[in-house]
Amino acid sequence: MKIVALFFPKASIGTYLVAMAVAIALPIFAFVALLLLQLEDNQRSALKRETVQDALALSRIIDRQLQDMATTLRLLSSSPELENGDLASFHERTETALRNNSLYVLAVDRTGRQLLNTRRPFGTPLGEMANIAALDAAIKSGRIEASDVFRGRTSGDWVYNVTLPRAADDPVAALIITQDAKDLGRVVTTQGLAPGWSAAVIDQSGHVVVAAGPAALEPGTPFDPRILPALGFSRGVFEDKTILPHMLLGYAQIPGWSWKTVIWGPVAQASILSTWRFLIIGGVALVLVAVLAAYAVARQVRTTIRDIAEMAKRMGDGHIVSPVETSVIEANQVAIALSNASFDRSQTEDRLRFVMHELVHRTKNLLTLAQAMMRQLAKQADSVETFQAAVADRLEGLVRSIELLTSEQWGGVSLRRVVDIHLQAFPQSREQIEITGEDFVLKPDAVQNLGLALHELATNSVKYGALSVPQGRVRFEWRDVREENKPDALLRFTWEERGGPPVIEPSRTGFGTTVIKAHAASAFRGTVEVDFLPDGLLWVLTAQRATLERD
Repeated sequence: MKIVALFFPKASIGTYLVAMAVAIALPIFAFVALLLLQLEDNQRSALKRETVQDALALSRIIDRQLQDMATTLRLLSSSPELENGDLASFHERTETALRNNSLYVLAVDRTGRQLLNTRRPFGTPLGEMANIAALDAAIKSGRIEASDVFRGRTSGDWVYNVTLPRAADDPVAALIITQDAKDLGRVVTTQGLAPGWSAAVIDQSGHVVVAAGPAALEPGTPFDPRILPALGFSRGVFEDKTILPHMLLGYAQIPGWSWKTVIWGPVAQASILSTWRFLIIGGVALVLVAVLAAYAVARQVRTTIRDIAEMAKRMGDGHIVSPVETSVIEANQVAIALSNASFDRSQTEDRLRFVMHELVHRTKNLLTLAQAMMRQLAKQADSVETFQAAVADRLEGLVRSIELLTSEQWGGVSLRRVVDIHLQAFPQSREQIEITGEDFVLKPDAVQNLGLALHELATNSVKYGALSVPQGRVRFEWRDVREENKPDALLRFTWEERGGPPVIEPSRTGFGTTVIKAHAASAFRGTVEVDFLPDGLLWVLTAQRATLERD
C-alpha cells in the first residue's frame, strides 16, 4: 500500500487527468521517434516483401502458360490419328487447332529426327531437332519438361520447347510444343511495377528466356553470373551494394519447372529530416493540447461526479431520486440507473414485506397440514417404525408438490406436470398408467391437495391394487362436465383400476382413504365417490373448475 500511495498520492481528478495526458503524450512522442529511426528499414523490408510477391506473381503467370502448353500436349498425345500412326492427319488437325496461336508442334523419334513440324507443310524434309539435350532429359525423367532457350533451326529465332515423352516402344518418342521467346514476352510486362523496374524469366542454365523493362536483356543473354549462385531458394531477395548499387532484386522458382522469374529495380529512400522537425514541433504542441484538454475534461467530470455522489447519498437515505442531466452520456446512464435502482429498491422492499407475509401464511398452512397428517397417522400406527414410514411417504408426496410450486415461484403449475411428477415416484409402474385430459394451470393450493390425493391413490395401487401386478392397468383422466341448475363449469377426475388382484373393501377407514375422500372433497369443495368394484378401485372427484384453475 505504501508503494501505491507513493505513485498515486491523494490528489484531485484534474491532477490525475493532466498527469495521464502527459504520461500518454510523452510515450507516444518517444515511440514516433523510434518509428522514424526505423522507417528506412521498414520501408526496405516492405519493398522486399513486395518484390518477392511481384516475382511470385510473374512465376504464376509463366506457370499457367507452361501448364497450358503441357495440357495441350497431353490432349494431342491421346488423339486417334497419332495412336493410329496417321501423322498426316495429325499434322493437319494440330495445325488447324493451333492456327491462331504462336505455338508449333513437333513429333520426333528417339534420335531427335523430326517426324513432323507444324511450322512446315507435312512431307517437307526435316532434319534433326536443335535441342537434343532437352529431348534426352525429358525422356530420361519421364515427365513433361521445359527446355532452356536456344536458337531454333527451323525458325532461326530464339525459342524454347515443352517436351512430353511417350512410351518407349512408340515410333513417336516425344511430342514437343515450341514457341518463340519473343511471343512469351507478351505475358512478361512491368505493368504494376514501380518506374525503373525490370522483369525477366531465366532458364536452368542461367540464360534470359524473355525480359521486359528499362534493363531488359535479349533472349539467350546470360544473366549476371555473380547473382545466379545466390538464387538457390524457392524465393527470396538479393542485395549487394557492389553488384546492384541502390537496387533490389527479388526472385521466385516457377513450381514444377526449372525456370526462375526475377524482378529488380532502384530502391527509393525518402529523406526524413523534415519529418524530424515536424515531430519535435508537433510533439510539444501535442503535450500542451493534451494538458489543456485534460484540465477542461477534469472540471466537467468533477462536477458530474459530485452530482452523482449527491444522488447516491439521497438514495442511501431511502429516498426515490430523479436522474440528473449532465453533458457526459455515461454519467447520464449512471444517473438513470441510480434513479431506477432507488425505485426498484422501494418496490423490492414492498415485495419483501409481501413475500414475508405469504411465507408466514404458507408455512402455517403446511404445518397445519403436517400436524393433521401426523395425528391421523399416529392413531392408526401400531409401532414407531410404521408411523415413521407412513409420515415419510406422505411427506415425500407433499415435498414433490412444494418443489414444483417453488420452481414456478408459487405461481401455479400445469396439471400434466403435477401428474407426471407424482407418478415418477413409481417408475416401475409408469407404463401401466394411461393419462388423458386437456392440460391447464392449477392454483398453488390445488397443486398440493391434488398431489396428496394422487400420491395416495398411486401408493395404494402399488401396494394392493392394479399396479401391484404386471398385468394391471390404471386409467386417470379429467374432463369438463355440465350439470343441470349449475352454471359453473365442473371438472371430473377419474382414477379407474383394472386387471389387479380381487378388491376387498377395507373394514376401517385409514389415513389414505381420508385423503382421497374427505380431504379431497373438502379441499376442492366438491364430491368424491369411491367404489371398491370387483375389477378394481374407482375414484371420482367432481369439483368446480374455478377451485382448481389459476386465473
